Amino acid sequence: MTKGTSSFGKRHTKTHTVCRRCGNRAFHRQHKTCGSCGYPSAKIRSYEWGLKAKRRKTTGTGRMAHLRDVHRRFKNGFRSRTAAVKKVKPAAEA
Repeated sequence: MTKGTSSFGKRHTKTHTVCRRCGNRAFHRQHKTCGSCGYPSAKIRSYEWGLKAKRRKTTGTGRMAHLRDVHRRFKNGFRSRTAAVKKVKPAAEA
């Protein structure tokens, strides 16, 4: 048996499947861990030596469905259920 072509023909099983957290095909079926995000670990997998990888996955690269609103509310001091202060003075009644 050779190490090359004939051995490669026997490879027909999948080692990785789709990860339920990140959606990449990086979840190792036997190890039960994702090579991309580190699922089921509570913390997202990221390393200091992978600066480009961190840049791709960091906050602001996705939808930011909630965080977008937080920034806007922060500028207004997190006010809630209050009427906005009118900037134009009412016309003087004569």
